[in-house]
Amino acid sequence: MIKPVILAGGTGSRLWPKSRAALPKQFLRLTSEHTMLQDTLLRLPKEKVDSALIICNEDHRFLAAEQLRQISSKNDAILLEPVGRNTAPAIAVAAMLASKKAPEQMLLVLAADHLIKDNKAFEEAIDKAYKLAGQDKLVTFGIVPQEAHTGYGYIKSGNKNTHGFVVSEFVEKPDKKTAEAYLSTGKYYWNSGMFMFKTNVYLRELKKHRPDIYAACEKACERTSDDLDFVRLEKTAFEACPDESIDYAVMEKTSDACMVPLDAGWDDVGSWSSLWNTSNKDNADNAVSGDVILEGVSNSYVNAEERMVSVIGLDSVVVVETKDAVMVANRDKVQDIKKVVSRLKSEKRPEFEFHREVFRPWGSYDSIDNGERYQVKRITVKPGEKLSVQMHHHRAEHWIVVSGTASVTIGEETKLVTENESVYIPVGVVHALENPGKILLELIEVQSGSYLGEDDIVRYSDRYGRVD
Repeated sequence: MIKPVILAGGTGSRLWPKSRAALPKQFLRLTSEHTMLQDTLLRLPKEKVDSALIICNEDHRFLAAEQLRQISSKNDAILLEPVGRNTAPAIAVAAMLASKKAPEQMLLVLAADHLIKDNKAFEEAIDKAYKLAGQDKLVTFGIVPQEAHTGYGYIKSGNKNTHGFVVSEFVEKPDKKTAEAYLSTGKYYWNSGMFMFKTNVYLRELKKHRPDIYAACEKACERTSDDLDFVRLEKTAFEACPDESIDYAVMEKTSDACMVPLDAGWDDVGSWSSLWNTSNKDNADNAVSGDVILEGVSNSYVNAEERMVSVIGLDSVVVVETKDAVMVANRDKVQDIKKVVSRLKSEKRPEFEFHREVFRPWGSYDSIDNGERYQVKRITVKPGEKLSVQMHHHRAEHWIVVSGTASVTIGEETKLVTENESVYIPVGVVHALENPGKILLELIEVQSGSYLGEDDIVRYSDRYGRVD
C-alpha cells in the first residue's frame, strides 16, 4: 500500500484577503464544495493507499483535524512542525516515522493546496510512478505544460524508460523568452512538487547529500510526543535543521531521479489569476462567486463572500470581498498582492493574520462590532465542546444566549443559561463556557474594558492543551 504524505503548511498569501496566516488556502473552499486539503485526500485511489500522514504547523492543527473529521478521513497522525523548515526536512521526518512500521514504505508526497481535475489521469500517473519507485527511483511528477509559464520551475526530461523519463535537470523559473524556448523542444515539464519513493531510498539519498538535515531530523524524531490527534517533534532539534527544499537537497543531486508526465488539469492555484483560469466562465469570460451583478464586464474574477458586489465597465480585473476587506486588482498585477500583505504584516494589522470570523477547536467567533472600550462578538460553540478555564485582567464580559444551552462557570458557581438569558463576568474573575447540549450553542458576547486584545487571556486549564 502507498502511504500519502500531505504537506499542509504554507500561508498562501497571494490569495489574500481570502487566504490569511490563520486560515490559509489549503483550508479554504476555493475550487469545489470541499476545502483544498479535503479534495487532496478525496481524490486518492482508496484501494491503493493507506492512511495518510498530514504535516502542518502548530497554529493550524485543529483546522486540519476538524477538516479530516468532516470527510471521515482515516489518517495515521497529524505531524506538527515546531517551525517551518521547507520540504526536505518535512518529508524526512515523515519518512523516518513511517519507516518505523515499514522500512521500505512507499510514500506519495502531495501538496494540500493543488487542483487536479482529471482523477483518472492522476491515478494512471500514480501507477507508473509506483512501478518506477519500486525500482528504487526517486520519482517526481512533471506537468505537461499548457503555456510558457514563468511562475513555475521546469524539469527537463532525459532518456525515456518504461514508465517515464530519467530527469536530465531541474531549472529555475525562466523569463518569458526562455520558457517559450523550453516549450518548443517538447522536453520540458512544469515542476509540480509531487513525489513518490520508498522511505529507505529517500533517507539514503538525503543522508548522502545532506547529512546535516538527516541528522537534525533524526534527532527530532527520537523524542516525539503524542498530543490528542497530533504528533509533536522535538522542538530544539528541528529548529536547528537547515531550511531546504527537496529539490535542492536531494532531487538535483541524486542520480536516481525519474519523472512521470502528468496531464490531469493540474494547477497550484497560486494566485487569483490562476483561479480565474481554472474556473467556469460566462460568455464574457467572467468567473463569479456569490451575490454579484456585472454590467459591461469581461475577462474578470469577482468573489463576493458577505455582501452584494456590483462591477461596471471593467476588463481583466479581480474583485474579492470578505467580511472585513475588499481587494481590487488588475488581473495581470495580482502578484503584487504580496506587497499589500507585507505592509499589513509590518503595520501589525489584524487583517494579515485573521479573518473577522476566527475558528477555534471548540467552534468560532465573529467580531461584529467594536469601539474604543467595547467589542461585540457572535460566539458559536459545537456540541460537547468547552472553552478554556480563563481569566481577563482588563475586560468584563456579558454573555447573552441566542440559541442552545450554555453551562457557565463564574468563580465557584456553575449554572445553566438558556435561550434569552444572560450572565455577567466581572474583570479578574475565573470563568468557563461549555455546550452540554446536542445542538450548536450561539451567544452574543459584549466585552467592555480598557484593553480588549486577544492576548488578555490567562488560561488555567484547557482540553486542547493551550494552558499558559
